[in-house]
Amino acid sequence: MANQSNAIKIWLSPYVYLSANWISRLGVVLVTTGTVLWLLLLPVVLRGFTDNPYAGILTFMGLPAIFFGGLVLIPVGIVLRARRERQRGIYPSNFPPLDFENAELRKLLFFVGVTTVVNLIIGGQLVYAGVNYMDSVTFCGKTCHAVMQPQYVAYEHSPHARVPCVQCHIGPGASWFVRSKLSGSYQVFATIFSIYPRPIPVPVSNLRPARQTCEQCHWPARFEGNRLVVIPHYADDETNTLSKNVLLMHIGGGNSRGGIHGAHLGPGITIRYGSDQSRQKMNWVEYADAQTGKKTLFVSEKTDRGHLNPERGRVMDCIDCHNQPTHIFHLAGDAMDNAMANGAIPPSLPFVKKEGLDLLQAKYSSQSEAAQKISSGLVNYYAQNYPQIFSKHRTDVSMAVRGLVAIYQENVFPQMKVDWGTYPDNLGHMNFPGCFRCHGTLHEASDTRKMIPQDCSSCHNLLSMGEANPKILTDLGLGGGAEATH
Repeated sequence: MANQSNAIKIWLSPYVYLSANWISRLGVVLVTTGTVLWLLLLPVVLRGFTDNPYAGILTFMGLPAIFFGGLVLIPVGIVLRARRERQRGIYPSNFPPLDFENAELRKLLFFVGVTTVVNLIIGGQLVYAGVNYMDSVTFCGKTCHAVMQPQYVAYEHSPHARVPCVQCHIGPGASWFVRSKLSGSYQVFATIFSIYPRPIPVPVSNLRPARQTCEQCHWPARFEGNRLVVIPHYADDETNTLSKNVLLMHIGGGNSRGGIHGAHLGPGITIRYGSDQSRQKMNWVEYADAQTGKKTLFVSEKTDRGHLNPERGRVMDCIDCHNQPTHIFHLAGDAMDNAMANGAIPPSLPFVKKEGLDLLQAKYSSQSEAAQKISSGLVNYYAQNYPQIFSKHRTDVSMAVRGLVAIYQENVFPQMKVDWGTYPDNLGHMNFPGCFRCHGTLHEASDTRKMIPQDCSSCHNLLSMGEANPKILTDLGLGGGAEATH
């Protein structure tokens, strides 16, 4: 028994000796701390997610960092001390030789192997759970809530609110998964040290092509045909006069080249372009038709044609027009028109459109200040100017206040410098350049008299404009209502 004890002491003595340095000891402390925390947080770790973002940071990011950091420090300290003592000539000479004939070394390797397997099991589980957590909507939207609040709020009110962020921002496959994690590492660093830009720029340059993400769910060959669109508009007069624009949108698509989808993404058609970084100013566009073999180049007046290389241009896809498929930000006027049309803000209140717009477009330092001043502003307006209406219809006034505050809090974020119109919407051409980034602005290179057509009827027919009760809606049995909106 005594001999066995001595043998163990002899086996351990070099490593006990060499590990007696502050680096290895710090590593031991970190590994022990990580293991204890892992045991305490085991229920959360096994679930793979938590509703509390701060618990998520501790469990799925802090804990792995502590555990693996400690594992690295232990051998680093031993190696550094051994190297230092050899250089000084004080390294002990009576340690067992380091070869596989040495039984003590084999025991050490066995010990290291067993502990490595145990650590890999723990570490692997931590990494797996951590990666899953970082892929969750909770992590993307809430962990860095001040940073991503505008995008997260817009996402919650979007048609894709039930689609996890990673399905659109990463998609299937390992290469984009690794790329996103590397990019995300810097984003975590930028968040911790508060060096991120405000507002957060739209990641147009590093987004995965829509054909590899959007088209995993949306069928590009689907024929959409024509779609009726009714756009309500309330005037800023006392009665908030309602008028409507009615459009028949030629969506097209399928296996034809008709309509908007067919003209841009139809069979055999490839559109490449060059632009500024935000893709709001187009420098040139090449329209290639594989069926005829014809390629037509259109350029802006300010573009140096001698340096164009269409082969290196970006291939147009869904996201070039549908650039707000999820993170949708409205302008104040459009948001009010929609809220009044769906009853969130009562149109019966006099001048509610005008007063609402004035309150929404005022400058506030925070959303809480905006909520307080919008509420007091609208209440005071009706109490002072329409006391009888205020007395009889307080419920409507309160509803209007809630509607206005909701509009502001879904579209304006002063702490992130996101204001009305910060993020342009490329769909359409009424509020932002949109379609007119190319149509009517770029000239054919071989004949500058020709342009990319700007003919309205190519994309839609205007069935009614500015009418209170469009006849076309009555004829269609829609009763002049705003059943569909743009």
